[in-house]
Amino acid sequence: MLRLWRLRRVSRFFARLEKDKNYSYFWTRCAKLVSVTLFVIHMAACIFYRLAAHYFNPTETWIGSVWEDFKTESLYSQYIKSLYWSITTMATVGYGDLHAVNPNEMTFDVMYMLFNLALTSYIIGNMTNLVVHAATRTRHFRDTIHAASSFAQRNRLPVRLQDQMIAHLTLKYRTDSEGLHQQEAIDSLPKAIRSSIANYLFYSLVDRVYLFRGVSNDLLFQLVSEMKAEYFPPKEDVILQNEAPTDMYFLVSGVVEHIVHKNAIEHVVGEARTGDVVGEIGVLCYRPQLFTVRTKRLSQLLRLNRTSFLNLIQANVGDGTIIMNNVLQHLKENNDPIMQEILSETEHMLAQGRMDLPLTLCFAATRGDDLLLHHILKRGSDPNEADNGARTAMHIAASSGNDHCVALLLEYGGDPNKKDSEGNVPLWDAMLGKHESVIKLLVENGATLSSGDTGQFAFTAVEQNDLELLNKIVSYGGDVTRQTSSGTTALHAAISEGNIDIVKFLLDQGADIDLPDSNGWTARALADHQGHDEIKTLFQNRKEVIKRPIPTISQASKLGGSSSSSTVIGKKRIAKYGSEPMIAPYDPSTDYSPRGVMPSVPERTWTDDSSRRRRVNTFRNSLFGIMSAANTGKSTIETNTFFFLKLVVIRTCYGKNGFLNIYIRYR
Repeated sequence: MLRLWRLRRVSRFFARLEKDKNYSYFWTRCAKLVSVTLFVIHMAACIFYRLAAHYFNPTETWIGSVWEDFKTESLYSQYIKSLYWSITTMATVGYGDLHAVNPNEMTFDVMYMLFNLALTSYIIGNMTNLVVHAATRTRHFRDTIHAASSFAQRNRLPVRLQDQMIAHLTLKYRTDSEGLHQQEAIDSLPKAIRSSIANYLFYSLVDRVYLFRGVSNDLLFQLVSEMKAEYFPPKEDVILQNEAPTDMYFLVSGVVEHIVHKNAIEHVVGEARTGDVVGEIGVLCYRPQLFTVRTKRLSQLLRLNRTSFLNLIQANVGDGTIIMNNVLQHLKENNDPIMQEILSETEHMLAQGRMDLPLTLCFAATRGDDLLLHHILKRGSDPNEADNGARTAMHIAASSGNDHCVALLLEYGGDPNKKDSEGNVPLWDAMLGKHESVIKLLVENGATLSSGDTGQFAFTAVEQNDLELLNKIVSYGGDVTRQTSSGTTALHAAISEGNIDIVKFLLDQGADIDLPDSNGWTARALADHQGHDEIKTLFQNRKEVIKRPIPTISQASKLGGSSSSSTVIGKKRIAKYGSEPMIAPYDPSTDYSPRGVMPSVPERTWTDDSSRRRRVNTFRNSLFGIMSAANTGKSTIETNTFFFLKLVVIRTCYGKNGFLNIYIRYR
């Protein structure tokens, strides 16, 4: 009986199979119910046989009353008879050939049949649920179709609308049954997973839409996460003409038509295919939808709600400007009179500041709309606000030559020397565009080139071979000798171009011909490498920096002093030191250095410790100094006399024995 504990493991096994997506839930459930039934039948058959085999009178048992010698039969035959009796009892279809005889068998039969009532109810309920569940969707679909048809007939709707209703309900049933549209399952997932799924499925499509050309990847990712995928059957209206602009749609697959109603007649004015957007004009310009959008065949579209779209744009103002520019450019390129009318109305609304989209100063400057720019500035916008490239409205207005916008920005405190991410300043943008009025206006308000990347400005002028532009750079405070951010200089560029006039100009401005670029090339080396003889000659004729000559010994003596004298220059005293004695000429035969190279002698300067006044050497007054002097073997009388006196001193200090030891050792 303890082995029955293993049934728990079997139960867990079937529970895992029911949750495993690789196995059919229906067939797994059926296998579990069949296994439970067979196990119960087997257990009941075993108990029936045990009751009969161990009863004291075998003939008064359910099997002995029919087969008196059942114990002589094989075990297999006995098991089959017991199994038969168990199945007929469970199925409640007993034939009367076998029945309980003794009280023990009757008691077990009662308990077994009560258990069978519960087991049969459980099995029938499960099987009914499995079978009915498969038909629930079909029944619900039929009920919905019937209700829609009754509604259409009761309200006498046109046949076209009835067909659209039936087609939409049929498509919804198909997408749900085939797993094409599981919005409920997707909505139950965390937002991060939903966003990742939408990004994987639709990001590449939305990235190609003209509306989002040039916007940031962050905004695209957020927009895709807010879109809802929907299926539309053929001949179904997605957007109605003149309805409120609540949504815009992006085509994933299929084709839709743009239809205009004139005098109760439909006119097809265009089509949209995969990657196109419909309804954007109404959403962005906030006006009734221009067209009726109707599908030509089964289509999948992404729906983006206007409120969600505007909320995202409010957090990405720079991208909103790009989107508005894309819309206006699209309207300009469209020759349809309706689109041109919308363009003029939209521009008028922009000038009045009545657009729901957040508009920036850069957007107004790009359009050259000084009225819109003034309106935005009056609302308190920062005149120095910049886009993603750190370009301000001043940069944009100066590059386009719009002096009215520049004057407005200066009036509201715009910085004329603001530098963008590439080192450009508004004055340089105006100079490149040759907008003299803007240049004059900026210079009068303190604009210079010194705050920008003047090295790059000069490099650009040299690339254009524009000497006049170089002169202007210098006149407006630019340093044409500076290096660019990449490490090169205008002089390098002029040498590469072979423009000797510009090279002369740069040299006159103080360009360093020995300044290396990022690759280690100096202007002198570059001219020599490229073979520009005129430039090389020009370099050679340049005046060298005059170096102060080092005075010789005779010159130093003429200045009135010995080698240790000093000269006063101004208020500073500069020490002068005599030169070393004359060194013999270099003789290779006496040279012992490697490869006959003359050994290097470190240069001595007036700051070296070795050239300072030497200290008094006390070695000669020590005992070891005395012995060293004695060991030199000098023969002069002065030396011998001095040596004798030293010996007397040693004799006095160290005694007789010490004196003899020292004398014998060094003698």
